[in-house]
Amino acid sequence: VCRPLVVAACVNCFIVYYFGHAIAAVTLNVTEGNTTCIKADLSATFSITYNTSSSTRTVQVPLPNSTVVDAGRKSCGTDGSSPWLVAVFGSGHALGLSFLTNGILYSVANLTLQYNLSDASIFPEANRSGVVIVVLPSVGISATINTTYRCMSPSTFGVGGAAVTFSDMRLEAYMPGNDLSPTESVCTADQTSTTAPPTTAGTTTTAAPAPPPPGTPERGTYSVNNLNGTVCLLAQMGLQLNVSYFSLSQNKTIQELVNLTPNLTRSSGSCEASSASLVLAQEGSSTLNFTFTLNSTSNKYHLSGITLLANLSDATAPFSASNTSLDYLRSTLGHSYMCNAEQTLVVATTFSLNTFRLQVQPFEVTTNQFATAEECQVDQDQMLIPIIVGAALAGLVLIVLIAYLIGRRRSHAGYQTI
Repeated sequence: VCRPLVVAACVNCFIVYYFGHAIAAVTLNVTEGNTTCIKADLSATFSITYNTSSSTRTVQVPLPNSTVVDAGRKSCGTDGSSPWLVAVFGSGHALGLSFLTNGILYSVANLTLQYNLSDASIFPEANRSGVVIVVLPSVGISATINTTYRCMSPSTFGVGGAAVTFSDMRLEAYMPGNDLSPTESVCTADQTSTTAPPTTAGTTTTAAPAPPPPGTPERGTYSVNNLNGTVCLLAQMGLQLNVSYFSLSQNKTIQELVNLTPNLTRSSGSCEASSASLVLAQEGSSTLNFTFTLNSTSNKYHLSGITLLANLSDATAPFSASNTSLDYLRSTLGHSYMCNAEQTLVVATTFSLNTFRLQVQPFEVTTNQFATAEECQVDQDQMLIPIIVGAALAGLVLIVLIAYLIGRRRSHAGYQTI
């Protein structure tokens, strides 16, 4: 029986009872020496679907106020790695956060959910046991460096049957001091109102004209290397960001096209057995993350996730958009995917990605070269058009020739030899 939602308040705390469980705001810190590099104040609830012998159930697992950062699984990144933490609670359950920065923005690079199906108090009658780990890359939580990311609104991130909902979140990584910065980067969901720029009596404020379209983007070559130095992912493409955001100077939501410049873009990423990622960072302006997933049963791979973090000079806050449930650029293992035609990959309502002259291979790259390409349907259709036109013209010529021969034969039939 589900008990109703109850809210209780006390001095210096806020607790929500959700389906009979307490959801307390917890504080997570990562400190090395006398320096705090990560701090998070947040409430969170796991939503997990699991199987019993006779049905499928979904449980809500709140992050309790007894949650602590695992001393053996945290880092400020002083050894050159990324800062990260793992918060543990209950019987083998955990929440992990790792971060990255491009010098202008910082973001959650990976969100990890860990739950233990052997915990019968949470997963009664589960038909399997053991720990399950779900990793969500680039969930779209980002902020300007030296500011606090704030999102009071509920935000849900998940894949498959596992998800986590954050609320009342205030978080900062790469901290310059030991407490959260008073300057905040506010998430889009919390930006419920905007203020028009001030005007002076007797003057008129004129909105800045929209920038002209940037034209077709330059094609860049990007790669990711294994630990042994060999290329494991290869991509060539022109990329154009299509973003919608609220413009401070124009006091309205605008749409802008931004081309990625290859010689200003640094590529990185990782290659695993069934997943690969490509991260394109344009210094000081944007970070674009692609995630590819391989189905080992069908030997098909596809682009499953895209995340964009961008610092737009005229926006109210750093722009972020993410989708980890995509199904683009589908091809067969051992082949590359190619599409010379322009494609539009819709990621979110505020962001789509235009690609030009694209060829990518995220798995089984050999000799630093693309394997045989499987072409997109648009390219195949464009190849068929000249063939169809040529065949039609050839057919027309043949019809005219036959008509001419028949007409000539009939004209000769009117004369008899004497």
